[in-house]
Parts: sequence; structure tokens; C-alpha cells
Amino acid sequence: MTKAMTETMTECMNGKSPSTAGEHSFQLDSLGRHHVKRLREIYRSAGWPYQDMLEVELIAAGMLERRTEITGHEVVRVTDGGIAYLARSIQKNRSNRAPHEVLVERVAHMLAREGRLVWTNLSLRAQVSVLTEDAQVVLWRLCRPDVFSIRNTTVAGYMEPIVHEIKVSRADLLGDLKLKHKRDSYLDVGGQCWYVLGCDGKGRPIGQETDVPEECGVLIAEAEKLHVARNAAKRPAMELPFAIWMALAKATPFNSGDMAVDGGLHPL
Repeated sequence: MTKAMTETMTECMNGKSPSTAGEHSFQLDSLGRHHVKRLREIYRSAGWPYQDMLEVELIAAGMLERRTEITGHEVVRVTDGGIAYLARSIQKNRSNRAPHEVLVERVAHMLAREGRLVWTNLSLRAQVSVLTEDAQVVLWRLCRPDVFSIRNTTVAGYMEPIVHEIKVSRADLLGDLKLKHKRDSYLDVGGQCWYVLGCDGKGRPIGQETDVPEECGVLIAEAEKLHVARNAAKRPAMELPFAIWMALAKATPFNSGDMAVDGGLHPL
């Protein structure tokens, strides 16, 4: 990183307009997420100008600069101030991430490293048996598991679909456990259902395996480890219904990337 970039990044971190912007009157406070998205697009591109108002504002703020190539074509480049502003937005996004989102990602990374195909925040249709005054009826319900995964296999009977439900608040956990139909929905779409319990502000687990019904497995997230407190009950192998296949086909699988998170399973 150059000295100029270091100085401009420091200015951005302090909420000041970067010195590379000169006497521009357009302030950083006027920039929003659409400006950040455009900066990222231009940083990754060959620099062809969009020539719209968003680009005008970025140039006025000193985030972009116009250049003329030796071929005579005009391009736009991200300035040192723009790069520093991008770095600041990345740090801000990381610091604003909710504990629930962080734990969802840890579990998804763990499953991806095990070779499973992973999806987060799916909407799946499940069949749930409900006892009414007259008879036992089967109803369709929409469930949204935090993490859904299957084995990477070419044999339909070997998919082993698994649902992981993430909880970082004891009140949320206890409220969720009262909803038997929700748990039944997870068991319908997944051969196994696991509850992943995070920690409170003092680093204590929000619950134990005794809090969760026996048909579900329990993982406890402590520090950087995910401990198996109780394995999920084994159920007969199931094939995915066509409706779930369609939902998976429309969704984008989780991309583990290169992020190193030590979330392996460690029995208590």
C-alpha cells in the first residue's frame, strides 16, 4: 500500500473527505450503498465509463478519476481515495454483522468443508401431520431453515438432507421449541434436524442438549469450536421431493470461498 493510500484511508476512517479529492464539495456522507456497489464494479472492470449521475457523483467526491488511454478512449479509474473508501465500507459491513448471521456462516463453512452442498435461508414446503377435533390431517407449511445441506452424490437415496437451525438468544430458543409444527416441518424436509446454540454476551451457551427434544441433534458454539452435545436421531434414508429439488434449482448454493473458519466438530 502506497503512502498516499495509507493517508487517504486514514482520512476515510476518520470520516473526512480524502485529500486526493482536492477542493471537491461533494461529501462522503452523501455516498450510499449504490455508490459502493459501483466502485466495486469499476474496480473489477476495464474502466469503461457508465456516464450516468452515479458516476458523476463519484467523480465529484474524488472516488473516481477520468483518464484518456493511448488509444484515445476515455476510461474511469478508482482513485486511492476510492480504494480507501471501499476498504472502510468492507470493515463497516464486517462489524455490523449480526451474531446470528456469523453463526449461520460458520455452520455453512463447516458443512461445505465436509463436502456437502449447502444453502442458507431457503423457503421449502413441508408436510406436517396435525391432530384436529375430527381426525389427523396433513397440512402443507412453509419452513425456512437457516442452513440446509445434502451430500454431494449422484445417488438419490444417499442425499442425507440435513437442517441446521441457528439460535443465539435463549428467549428465541425457548419460543421456537414451543412450535412443534415448525420442528416437524424441519424433520419432514431433512433426514436430520440440528439445533446450533450460540453463546450470550458473557460467553455462556444459551442452552444445553436437555433443552432440545431428543429427535433433534445439538451443536454448541463456544469460542471458535462447534461441539457435538448430542447427535441427531438416525432416520430412514429419504429421497428429496420434486418441490424441494425445484427450490434448490432456483437458489444459489453457499460459496465457502477461501475463508478459514475453524468450525470442525469436537465432541464434548
